[in-house]
Amino acid sequence: MHILVTGSSGFLGKFLCDRLTAMGHQVICVHSKNCDLRQKDSLNAWNKIRFDQIFHLATWTQAGDFCLYHSGEQWLFNQQINSNVLAWWQSNQKQAKMICIGTSCAYDPALPLEESYYLQGSPIESLYAYGMTKRMLLVGLMSLHRQFGLDYLYLIPSTLYGPLYHTDDRQMHFIFDLIRKILRGQFYGEDVKLWGDGEQKRELVHVNDFIDVMIPLAAHQKNTVLNIGAGREYSIRQFAEMICGYVGYSKDRIIYDIDRYVGARSKILSNAKLESIMPEYRPTSLQKGLNETIDWFIQNREQLLPQKGML
Repeated sequence: MHILVTGSSGFLGKFLCDRLTAMGHQVICVHSKNCDLRQKDSLNAWNKIRFDQIFHLATWTQAGDFCLYHSGEQWLFNQQINSNVLAWWQSNQKQAKMICIGTSCAYDPALPLEESYYLQGSPIESLYAYGMTKRMLLVGLMSLHRQFGLDYLYLIPSTLYGPLYHTDDRQMHFIFDLIRKILRGQFYGEDVKLWGDGEQKRELVHVNDFIDVMIPLAAHQKNTVLNIGAGREYSIRQFAEMICGYVGYSKDRIIYDIDRYVGARSKILSNAKLESIMPEYRPTSLQKGLNETIDWFIQNREQLLPQKGML
């Protein structure tokens, strides 16, 4: 198949492009260095290729408290990106199935995190603009399907993790930040300070598990919304204790900063719909996935964990 992937230089994008290429597909990898999706007609360079699938992963955001300080830019940039990609799809690639990535941040935490509630209620205030741009992406897909008969699939992941995470200057998702801080505490004797009281809960999905599910879903499911979670959430304290146990750092040395931003208190997706479609789905055990990710940090210690004088 001919497949185009936006956001191909991102964490998920790199894994997906490698997997699709290994499967023998012809893959066009679109990223910020070869295409500014905020610009109208930015995808016209690939008009002559008839794509079978388009994976739209590109989004303008970062982890941590980034959304608190960039809500206006997030609204403008993500609306531009999504509108331009969908307009190109409708005008030039009607035969392609569009597979888009949503976000669990778009759910109202007061409602069940089930697909039928995705467009109901309000995202939490700190993530409101970003969450709403992802909701509008789904509305765009549904509208183009309704009027023009275009086929889509909208997938909502829990936080993805695994090795080979971003090594640039952007903020890290919580699990990578936990690993980095605890390893620095172990190697350099630094204080380990974590945001919040440690009781906020999160769910993780290994990036390879997500791709294992996404590719067959893209082939066989259409015009629907699907959560992809792990089926269990853990508190930040539990994550920290698993990491401490693996690297030999005392959990009692961790300081919890209750005055810092914590985001949602709990966020676990309902997997019922996915399990009805793929009852064989068995996510990687959390400890195995964490150990693999920690080992990658350690193997790349000079780059990921430089000493203070080398920062």
